[in-house]
Amino acid sequence: MKPPKNPTLAEVGEQAAINVIIAHAPSSRNGDDAAVLPHAAPNSRMVVTTDMLVENRHFSLDWSTPAEIGRKAITQNFADVEAMGARPIAALLGLSVPSYTRLGFVSDLARGIAQRVGDYGAELVGGDITDGEAIVISVTAIGQLGGSIPALTLDAARPGQILIASGEIGASAAGYALLKRFGRDGVPREFMPLIQSHCATKIPRGRGFVARTAGVTAMTDNSDGLVHDLETMARRSGVTINVDSAGISPSPLMRKAAELLSADPWEWVLSGGEDHTLLATTNCAPPVGFRRIGLVNKQHFHRLVTVDHKTPDYTAGWNSF
Repeated sequence: MKPPKNPTLAEVGEQAAINVIIAHAPSSRNGDDAAVLPHAAPNSRMVVTTDMLVENRHFSLDWSTPAEIGRKAITQNFADVEAMGARPIAALLGLSVPSYTRLGFVSDLARGIAQRVGDYGAELVGGDITDGEAIVISVTAIGQLGGSIPALTLDAARPGQILIASGEIGASAAGYALLKRFGRDGVPREFMPLIQSHCATKIPRGRGFVARTAGVTAMTDNSDGLVHDLETMARRSGVTINVDSAGISPSPLMRKAAELLSADPWEWVLSGGEDHTLLATTNCAPPVGFRRIGLVNKQHFHRLVTVDHKTPDYTAGWNSF
């Protein structure tokens, strides 16, 4: 009797799942009890972060492929490394999946992870897999911060600096709204760029390093909502931030999606999140790939973050609970 083409993990066991992950994302540092990374260059520091994706909370198999989920898991972690001005060099994967999960899911997930890790010239160097009630993906990202320039922390925004951004704002939330209304198969093809912005977000490699070397002082990524994330920066830095609406205006495609859904695209821009757009402050001109979107002020306004010097129409952001 031939074995099934796409067996469950219960049928093939843990080692088979590990084997397909390693097959897609091979690394000479993976396979022992722990990975041994090369010593950082002189005057360098390591940057470490971790984040999780939970089925039906952070992704849905109704509209995301396993490969897209894998790419998204790496992007959201590597974006945090980039936001510090560092270079991602390695990732660890923790995976909890029900035993009835097909081996093909793990294989495709690993393929997506390998694709995105490869985009950064990094490696998947190890991890763990276990049985669980739902799919939970945990990624630990490791980066390298070279030289003596300070890391780009949240508390280094100063009055008089300009606020800059690299990437679209609101596209992921627009894609999510379309998926909720139409499902993956029902979304008109012209909106596929927005769908990809949600299902497999991508940020340019090395943009954080460029910002740090160009004199940026504070930086974060738009993961929980623009106003929410900027409020965190403003609070930590003891400043207020005014955003110019012209610098964050919804794209024509987002406006067209909003018309179709009878929605306000500014809600996606101000509170959507998950674009992982880099948001930063600087005394200098915007570096390559960044644009000016606002100004940092002294902490004397009634709100930490304003848009065109007014209270934003939307201020909500992602809340894990």
